[in-house]
Amino acid sequence: MTAHPLEREAKILIIDDSPTSIRLVSHFVRDMGSVHFATRGDTGLKMAVELLPDIILLDVEMPGIDGLETCSLIKRTPELADVPVIFITAHTGVDHEVAGLSAGAVDFIPKPLSEPIVRARVKTHLTLKRQGDQLRELAMRDGLTGIHNRRAFDEQLLIECRRHRRTPGPLGLAIVDIDHFKPFNDFYGHQAGDACLRQIALCIEESARRPGEMAARYGGEEFAVILPSTEREEACRFGEFLVEQVRALALPHEISSFGMVTVSVGVAAGKPAIDGCNNEIVAAADSALYRAKAEGRNRVVLAGSGA
Repeated sequence: MTAHPLEREAKILIIDDSPTSIRLVSHFVRDMGSVHFATRGDTGLKMAVELLPDIILLDVEMPGIDGLETCSLIKRTPELADVPVIFITAHTGVDHEVAGLSAGAVDFIPKPLSEPIVRARVKTHLTLKRQGDQLRELAMRDGLTGIHNRRAFDEQLLIECRRHRRTPGPLGLAIVDIDHFKPFNDFYGHQAGDACLRQIALCIEESARRPGEMAARYGGEEFAVILPSTEREEACRFGEFLVEQVRALALPHEISSFGMVTVSVGVAAGKPAIDGCNNEIVAAADSALYRAKAEGRNRVVLAGSGA
């Protein structure tokens, strides 16, 4: 499970071809977060996609891809669209500011660099970014269970699919369904049903402990867990672990033949190959879940295995 985005240390990325400027800016902001740097626009963009920084300090004049083009590329990258970019530049004047703002920058720091100005502007935009993250985080949480909602799941799965296309390793997904939940609701009442959903959600979220894993309420009594860099067998073992963890809760369910609340899990894993792979892996895990329910529930089925 990843650290809460509002509790972790801020990540500051400097993209500048001048080692002197990098050292100076790093010194100015060293106590505001972890500082990372790149000396070219193309390598800075790649680093930004992997790092997902909270702010980018970008030089305008650089060899190859200049700062304006780099900023435009950053803003066209979905996972970086909300990251504030501050230009570091010796250029002044309305035309330069309009060009920078049109490229997506939020502010400018003039050269020669002044420590109070650098610190004040970085602090301001880190604060604004944190406030924006808080609002986005609230919008990404399920009101009943408190874990991530379907919107957050869809966005994160798309990001992970794109990332896994660039890096080695397969992407795994588990879809979880509470067995015989409607009879549970009818027998025990909706308040007990809501309490059951919250307990199962907490159990699933606490089971997603590795970096990058994300649990979400997929809809109704269904949940989903994104499993980065996970092989098929490992994804299956995770599904079996979930089934065991829910059984260990021993929540009474008199209408179920098992006598307790159980879950069925469909898992899938593979290397994303094309755009739309997010839909393919969901379809594969959903098909495996259907098999798990058809074969008696209270079990995990791996997509592509068996008959």
